[in-house]
Amino acid sequence: MDNKNKIKLEILGLSSGKSDSGSFALVLGETNGKRRLPIIIGIFEAQAIAMEIEEVVPSRPMTHDLFKSFLSKFSFNVKEIFISDIKEGVFYSKIVCLNSKKEIVIDSRPSDAIAIALRFKVDVFVSEKVLDEAGIIPEDELGHDKIISSKKNISYKDMSIKELNKLLEKVISSENYEDAARIRDEINNRN
Repeated sequence: MDNKNKIKLEILGLSSGKSDSGSFALVLGETNGKRRLPIIIGIFEAQAIAMEIEEVVPSRPMTHDLFKSFLSKFSFNVKEIFISDIKEGVFYSKIVCLNSKKEIVIDSRPSDAIAIALRFKVDVFVSEKVLDEAGIIPEDELGHDKIISSKKNISYKDMSIKELNKLLEKVISSENYEDAARIRDEINNRN
């Protein structure tokens, strides 16, 4: 895969959702920029990512470790991870693998792809399109004063795009990534 329109990302954080839904927010950031890309992931993928970041070695191989062993046994290595698209709020990514003869691309959920990227110690990239559509800039990076919403218990559908964007900035600055994803989805649905 060529590097045209690809932006390098780094893992900035992993936080549990505000509700008991068992979801986590994986926050990625541009290596050379201010935009953030929050992705809501499941508990098992969050655990796989956290264990690798914390360098915890499980007593038995986890699924992502098995994938790494499998590729290695067949002389493949992972070249990079590419978050390539977003459709109706769902992210799509690719695991780019190499051996001495060819390059193969495997479709993957971003959460699994990033867990694998950590195990192979490879870079994660995102398309400009995805970052433009789903990326956010935290309030403090914009240099604005904190936004205080006077609207309580209002449906996102009742809010204007401008109000949604302001609210999105607010929930991101408070690290409420679960609500940020819902607001981002509402904005995307209107485009």
